[in-house]
Amino acid sequence: MLSKSYKLLVGMVVGVSMTLALSAQVQNANIRPKFNSPFSRYGLGNLADPYFVASGGMAGLSTAWQDIYHLNMVNPASLASLQATAFEVGVYAQYAQLQGKTASDQQWGGNLQYLALGFPLKNPINRALDRQSNDWGVGMGFNLAPYTQVGYDIAVGIVDPDLNLVTNVLKGDGGVYRMQWGNAVRYKNLSVGANLNYMFGELTNSRLVTFDSLGFTLETEFSDQINVRGFGLEGGLQYVYNFDKTNAKGEKEPTGHRLIVGAHAASGADFDTRVSKYYRRFFGSSSALSDTLVYENDGKGNGRLPGSFTAGLTYQHINKLLVGVEYSRTAWSAYENTSKPESLSDTWRAAIGLEYIPNYASYNNYWARLRYRLGFYYGLDPRSIGSDQMTKYALTLGAGFPIVLPRQQVSFVNTSLELGRLGVPDVLQETFVKLTVGFTLNDNSWFFKRKFN
Repeated sequence: MLSKSYKLLVGMVVGVSMTLALSAQVQNANIRPKFNSPFSRYGLGNLADPYFVASGGMAGLSTAWQDIYHLNMVNPASLASLQATAFEVGVYAQYAQLQGKTASDQQWGGNLQYLALGFPLKNPINRALDRQSNDWGVGMGFNLAPYTQVGYDIAVGIVDPDLNLVTNVLKGDGGVYRMQWGNAVRYKNLSVGANLNYMFGELTNSRLVTFDSLGFTLETEFSDQINVRGFGLEGGLQYVYNFDKTNAKGEKEPTGHRLIVGAHAASGADFDTRVSKYYRRFFGSSSALSDTLVYENDGKGNGRLPGSFTAGLTYQHINKLLVGVEYSRTAWSAYENTSKPESLSDTWRAAIGLEYIPNYASYNNYWARLRYRLGFYYGLDPRSIGSDQMTKYALTLGAGFPIVLPRQQVSFVNTSLELGRLGVPDVLQETFVKLTVGFTLNDNSWFFKRKFN
């Protein structure tokens, strides 16, 4: 049975998670979003980070990363290495400064980052009590997180020779969420896994045109609302090579040093859209003096998300040091959306990261048990400004704070700090600082098979 303190901690984290999720839904109904990124007007919006906080401190290393206490839904093969049930939730806050050729702006934002649950289907306690070998491992996980985010509220003034000043007010909000169900199996050092993804969401984009220098003119508003639904499939594998040594008896025993090779691929995912559009004119803010010229409700469309491939390599000295690299490519040129036709470009991303634990077993120095993380990534964004494709890069810092709960269960509070830039230099660029905090609650008594004599 769980202790009262552990139940209280779980209840607090779940309560905070549900509150943030509900506030996010309310916020999405508001025309003024929590963040303001003009780039999110293109495609399905700004792509959200798919990884959790622990790997986020290492520049998002996920393909060749596995941990017995932390979830990794990017490469589902890692689920087979879980040794405890893990409930994870992450929240973030972000400060961004937009810089154009002649103007700049500052924005604050934040929201729920993810909500996930994973567990081993073969409990390690049962295997130990039954003296079973550890050749096989099976894991399962669930995750709900944003896939893309849309949020902008900007005004652009244009001087027309005949109409003088014309202002275009562009607004948008919403996004696409992704629900994942992952399964993995491990035999000895090889793990394979797959994620079934369900994507859903709503995007709203509008444009209001006003003629500032003319009196008694009709203002014009264009608006479209796109609902997105679709399924996707991902697969991954990981192979662990352990460095062994021969002891005095001539037997091989592990040294704690190992290499992990990982690969992950996502198939192109089809999705359906439902579109509602209107085009109207009105005098000032008076909706009574308006004329809707075009109205379309529940128009049908479809689209396709691109496939991707990622490969990575990690060296690990267990409970001491981890260093890894990974490289990914995504064929965004194959992106299609009949409800909002756009041309996007193929992308790539390279990352390097590390984790260091001074002394994981220290009993009198808490700071020596912390997991210190560092990383850097650089890559291309699928969107372009003019003829220049956008780039994104960042330096990441992170830390994992272990918490020992009743029955010697270890849980974590993880943090990551990301300092980076997105855009095209000398044209339009977003410099951002993103702080993410995640809670990982572990319990190894789930599915425990109790025996009575």
